[in-house]
Amino acid sequence: MSTSKQRVQFIDGLRGFSLAGIVLANMLAFQYGIYGQSKPQLFGIGGADQVFLSFLMITVVGSFMPIFAFMFGFGMIKLSESLKSRDLRPKCHLARRFLLLFGIGLLHIIYLWEGDILTFYGVLGFFLLMFLNRKPKTLLIGASLLLIGAGILGLPASNPMNPLAAESIHMENYIIQSQDVYGSGTYQEIRDFSNNGDPFGGELEVSYVLLALVLAPLMTIPMFLLGMYAARMGTFSDPRAMRRIYLRRASLLIPIGLILKAYGVLTPQFGAEGWPGIGIGGTLGGALLSLGYIYAFAMLYAGRRRSCLMCRFEAVGRLSLTNYLMQSVICTTIFYGYGLGLFGSAGVFIGSMIALAVYGVQLWLSPLYLKKFSHGPVEYVLRIWTYLSWNGQPRKKKRTNLTTDENAPSVQ
Repeated sequence: MSTSKQRVQFIDGLRGFSLAGIVLANMLAFQYGIYGQSKPQLFGIGGADQVFLSFLMITVVGSFMPIFAFMFGFGMIKLSESLKSRDLRPKCHLARRFLLLFGIGLLHIIYLWEGDILTFYGVLGFFLLMFLNRKPKTLLIGASLLLIGAGILGLPASNPMNPLAAESIHMENYIIQSQDVYGSGTYQEIRDFSNNGDPFGGELEVSYVLLALVLAPLMTIPMFLLGMYAARMGTFSDPRAMRRIYLRRASLLIPIGLILKAYGVLTPQFGAEGWPGIGIGGTLGGALLSLGYIYAFAMLYAGRRRSCLMCRFEAVGRLSLTNYLMQSVICTTIFYGYGLGLFGSAGVFIGSMIALAVYGVQLWLSPLYLKKFSHGPVEYVLRIWTYLSWNGQPRKKKRTNLTTDENAPSVQ
């Protein structure tokens, strides 16, 4: 197998692997709501379920979505290189791609689930176009500085004036009301509550909203830039040759990420909410752990023989956008009132088993689908719009005027 083909298969496999963690993390939002997942006491979560929730918060939540961000940046560079080889304009094609991602995400939010990430990626993609032709050193320095900044943001003790962190009667009422609406409401009632409900009761200051809108991208941009850097440097061009490097990086990053996240998750549970650095697990630990997961997966992938599971990861990854959206369709049907109505009642462990079962179905169906079709339905629409071609394929490389050269008089 050529190293180029192995690289493409690895990227697909990593995307597929990340979707397993994403559906596990999103299960908390599907079952308890975007805001309710941070208030487990309002759902009576305790005992073994609380322990398992802590486990998920440390190992899964906030550590798999960054892998998607990493691959987003990686894919930007590879698509740009492919377009350049055909004498096409990368920025125009990428801009169209980001615009459609934003549109799909907006529809996802309005008509299905408010936890969508595609709108954010679509908007941020336009910003990342500024880094498309930057040198690898620039990308690495930029990502490193932003990671350091994210770490510094997590150093202060939690701020009790933060309306998202502090106990709020409006927030609690919103979450309690959500149990009735999401658990037994109709589709229209749920969408109306999701799109128009106010969890803050008008208490959220505009200045804080603006600050959050600025800080959120700054805390996620490093993973996009690191993905672009990895593509430029050929970090995954030959996984087998890099296996020892992957092992060293994973052995360093995974323990550090787990320690930082465990500190942030477990410290408040022991009554030490005001300890310094309590937020560093969220601002820095998740990114470091996700990088560790990436290198660990690369190390396993670089084994001598590709397992059946790896092949299935690749199939899920090739349909990553379709599978991501289908997870929302299936899980909202399971947990919301217009489906099985398990919202807030299944428990963390059972909910996780349901999420893994959903992913297991995708592991089974994705290879079968790809035996008939080369692209997923959403991926195909995205290709049509990106390339402005009904067959979803980029135009062929422009041919030079060979006739002129052949008819030119030779120099004697």
